[in-house]
Amino acid sequence: MIINANEVKTKGVSIFGTLLEKFDELIINVRGKNQYVVLDIERYKELRANELDLAYLKSLQDIKKGNFKIQSAKEHVEEIKNEL
Repeated sequence: MIINANEVKTKGVSIFGTLLEKFDELIINVRGKNQYVVLDIERYKELRANELDLAYLKSLQDIKKGNFKIQSAKEHVEEIKNEL
């Protein structure tokens, strides 16, 4: 469901609760462009958990392929500083 930012301004955030009972997500359109997504907190937690699970699986694949390095915290910080 796409709603206009002006609608949010006039009706306030209470509009979210009403609409989220009917739709999984709301897209807020600002000046003709879709810019924000509103989700209820349980849906957000579910999506975030899926995102973290995927990152974990990708990490396991990297380890299996040998795509990692072992270094001390000091070495790691120094490497980050050099990249900046």
